[in-house]
Amino acid sequence: MNPMDKVSDIYQTIVENSTPFKNELRDTAIILAAGHGKRIKSNTSKMLHKIWGITTVERVFGASQKGFENANSIIVVGIKAKEVINFVGKRDNNSYAYQDELKGTGHAVQVALEKIPDINYDGNVYVLLGDMGLLDEKTIKMFKREFEESGNDMMVLTGMFGGNILENYYGRIVRVKDFDENGESSGKDFNKVIEILEYKDILSLKANERRKLEYNGKMYSYTKKELLENREFNSGVFAYKFKYLKELIYKIESNNAQQEIYLTDLIALFNKKGLSVGAVAPEEEHVIMGFNNKSVLQEMEKIAKSLSYQKIKDLIYIEDPNDFFIHDDVIEQIIEMDGRGQPLDIRIGKGVRINKGVELNYGLTIGNYTMISGIVKLGKDVTIGENSVIEGEIEIGDDVLIGKDISVLGKSNIGEKVSITGISELNNTIVDDEVKIEHSILINKRIKRELDFSGKVIGVKFYLPQIEGNDLIIDKD
Repeated sequence: MNPMDKVSDIYQTIVENSTPFKNELRDTAIILAAGHGKRIKSNTSKMLHKIWGITTVERVFGASQKGFENANSIIVVGIKAKEVINFVGKRDNNSYAYQDELKGTGHAVQVALEKIPDINYDGNVYVLLGDMGLLDEKTIKMFKREFEESGNDMMVLTGMFGGNILENYYGRIVRVKDFDENGESSGKDFNKVIEILEYKDILSLKANERRKLEYNGKMYSYTKKELLENREFNSGVFAYKFKYLKELIYKIESNNAQQEIYLTDLIALFNKKGLSVGAVAPEEEHVIMGFNNKSVLQEMEKIAKSLSYQKIKDLIYIEDPNDFFIHDDVIEQIIEMDGRGQPLDIRIGKGVRINKGVELNYGLTIGNYTMISGIVKLGKDVTIGENSVIEGEIEIGDDVLIGKDISVLGKSNIGEKVSITGISELNNTIVDDEVKIEHSILINKRIKRELDFSGKVIGVKFYLPQIEGNDLIIDKD
């Protein structure tokens, strides 16, 4: 595919997966997901790396949807654009914008703003980073509330660096001091954000040199030591009143080493116009983590696993908190089940994997290293042994025993009080109530319930499909 056809294909995918922008919605979230991430050293887009089973861009999108509750969203895509769009898919009040050249975060927002058709839109715009996969609903709600209540025209979500100051390579949040250079009170300007100063720019200052910054007609000065010891840093998450963002975003210059347009430069433009810029930090530091390499991604995975365990550790029994996977949707289901007031009595063995689409039930026991995936509906009091695989469009009735090393695949329906033991596989198979199956391979079958002369249900044992390829098997010399 030549470059022009590729771009045309991307725009067609955008059209097919975008839905109309609604001017009546006061909040709009822009999610920056155009970068690939060279340092991650992977052919997979940075935005499509998974944290606890969900791609990072989907996690940010999901947190945005819950945090803003009823908002427009615009996802900026670039490298691997089609793959990112296909993972998120078509959603209500969501559109995609294509950044064909990666010329900085400010440029990405410029591209996104083209998706807001009404220049008189009277709302707030929030910018989120697509690699911040631990960003959660709680933090977004807090940030939205703080921005609205502060009366500021712009706000940045900040972090507090907890390590060695000499290892803090983030841009520092420089705020207005209590008193200016002449000892006069800063008054209502106190704590407003003057600029975000990059670490390398702080290092370039001489030992006794002071950085002087003007704010609202007053001059404030900062020593190199003060700036280095400033632990508050820029997370890359911002809030703006749309009318000011729209006016000033195109005034950002790219006169830097990278010749890129940076959102952080908006602070100076807002201040110059007499607009106010505030900053607020989240309650939990991990929510603003982003990643550029595999080691940080792995650290985020560990945090996500720990957070998931904390949510359900007193609701169900998990044999090994360090070796399990339960999809976020299933965790929410568990919490909802517990809210009904009935003990769950669910036991999860070591190494168990429960993916999206699985519907759990009360009295469930799952043995070690078993995997359940697909659209799976489990009845009450089901026991599944270790090393088994339940995958596909599966329905399993109440009081079913599935032994170890069992595979139930395809589109299969297992009735109530069924027993499946031995090394067995059921694929696209229907099993009536109370049938006992042992050491069997059943593919595209229906197992009926019938009684023997004594009134017991007749079992099925060692039922094999017709042999194929027998003539290809020969004795060795």
